[in-house]
Amino acid sequence: MTDTSVRIDGNTLRLPGGVAVRFVRTLRLPETGTHPLPPGLGEFPVRRVADFPDTVPEQWRARGGVMLPVYLREAMWLSFGGTAEPAALQVGVGKVCAVSGKPWSDRLSRKPQNYVVLPRQPWLDGINSGKGTVRQFVAVPLSLGATVEGQVTGEETWGGVQLQSFPLRERKLAEWREEERRRSELRRTSMSAGGYGAALPMAAPAPGGPVPVAAPAGRPRRAAAMGLGVGGSMRQEVYRDDRPLEDWAEEPAGRVFVHLVTPPEWRRITGEAPPPSPVDRAEYTRAGLPWYDYYDQDAEDLAPTDALEGVQPVGDWLGEDHEPWQDPAPQQVKPLGDAPGKPVEDGDW
Repeated sequence: MTDTSVRIDGNTLRLPGGVAVRFVRTLRLPETGTHPLPPGLGEFPVRRVADFPDTVPEQWRARGGVMLPVYLREAMWLSFGGTAEPAALQVGVGKVCAVSGKPWSDRLSRKPQNYVVLPRQPWLDGINSGKGTVRQFVAVPLSLGATVEGQVTGEETWGGVQLQSFPLRERKLAEWREEERRRSELRRTSMSAGGYGAALPMAAPAPGGPVPVAAPAGRPRRAAAMGLGVGGSMRQEVYRDDRPLEDWAEEPAGRVFVHLVTPPEWRRITGEAPPPSPVDRAEYTRAGLPWYDYYDQDAEDLAPTDALEGVQPVGDWLGEDHEPWQDPAPQQVKPLGDAPGKPVEDGDW
């Protein structure tokens, strides 16, 4: 019988079919202009909702899943590094598809495409805005109307992040595995002979890791329920799937609801200290630490959708950002090359 359970491995979510997802803290971009990919500032801690039945809200227990702490206006990106085999992953923000802008669905679609293709898509930093860009994921409280969910649907009911994975059909997966086996064998043969393959560099890893710079103290946070709005624009493609839709399984292999928790609520629910408040952007840049630029000439970017084109940045709802901005120097922008634990309980959402 196929295992449909989702598990936490450290701070990585493992979905069926070898899908790996990490939530990475990052610098929030200005809401004007288009920027390189911001760096990773370490992982958000992830915990199972079921492990805290006496302290999580009853509604969260009903939805199951996991939770992570995030500050007001803090930015994040999703890393898919470590995904073992091809998968189609749906990413929802308040049950609005971050790729198509359409309502959450239990089926894959191509008109418009409502998923990212793994492991081809190495990460996702925001909602698809087309023309090789995305709009950054930024945390905001529910009830203000600033979330993507609120702006697209007119309501803020769900919040959080939703993930759902679809593997290849059995025959297509067997074909892919055989092709990978042959490629691996060719690489070993080439390297042992000192041929062309021996000179190929390893692909650079995705940005990540803690930053050795100081951060200012955080502000008090009121709302416990959080969702994702959008911030600035960055250069990142959301790749068009080059497989026929029929190659993918019709039913999802697994899904998980990710609750976003304010730091005070995180401490109350888990008894753990939340991560420190976000790093000051100008200080990060002054320290000479890297930004990233990623380009894949063989991939085709998805066009923007009407639903997501009209989403306004959180600054239009919460006021201007007075944190100073300092552009990175050219040498700071780095080009990037072309299941332990108990199962996470799913719920009603």
